[in-house]
Amino acid sequence: MQISRALDTARAEPGSGAMFDGIAGRYDLLNRLLSLGLDRRWRRRAVAALPQHAGARVLDLATGTADVAVEILRQNPAAEVIGVDPAPAMLRIGADKAAAAGLAVELREGRAESLPFADSSFDGVAIAFGIRNVPDRDAALREMARVTRAGGRVVILELTEPGSGLLSIPARIYVHHLVPRLGALLSGAREYRYLQSSIARFPAPADFARQMAAAGLEVLETRPLTFGACCLFVARPGGGS
Repeated sequence: MQISRALDTARAEPGSGAMFDGIAGRYDLLNRLLSLGLDRRWRRRAVAALPQHAGARVLDLATGTADVAVEILRQNPAAEVIGVDPAPAMLRIGADKAAAAGLAVELREGRAESLPFADSSFDGVAIAFGIRNVPDRDAALREMARVTRAGGRVVILELTEPGSGLLSIPARIYVHHLVPRLGALLSGAREYRYLQSSIARFPAPADFARQMAAAGLEVLETRPLTFGACCLFVARPGGGS
């Protein structure tokens, strides 16, 4: 297990690594409670869309406490997994989690907009619940396209505004009203009040798919999950405008 330090401490601005460091110890519990346990199912769906062959080299961006990295190795024990995140306290928890599971994950502190990897270095790249927090989203998407091999997969999982159908109404009430209040109550911090506003600012799935294409990714699938409260995007290098 390795955690490499590469960044100076950032100010605790909304969505920053420093902000997530402030809630690192409560992050996993809050995710379970705030998503009603659905975040685990969503992550499994995302990981299943990644390359599953033996020896697959996979990059997990915004790895946080390494839930996705651990799930990748559970589904494909022969994979090589590297996790990158700007929050060192989150990475320390992720390292402990992987070690407790007996899994070998390399964790590095870093930013999605500037990856220290050569072109075509990975068979798959994943980012779960992190792309909306990246300050320069276009740069991060270009980096994902750059480091993914031809024929590889880029898998993005993100919370989105639920759709307008009847069944989406409870999901919209939950996202807009209950999530920020429950998160603030449970964490005793302002960070989870940021969650609802960040979801509202995130592009609609069709718009984000176009943004991915403009960054050099061919979008293969856009799959809404749980009445549109979450969306899974699957792509490969080769798009661009």
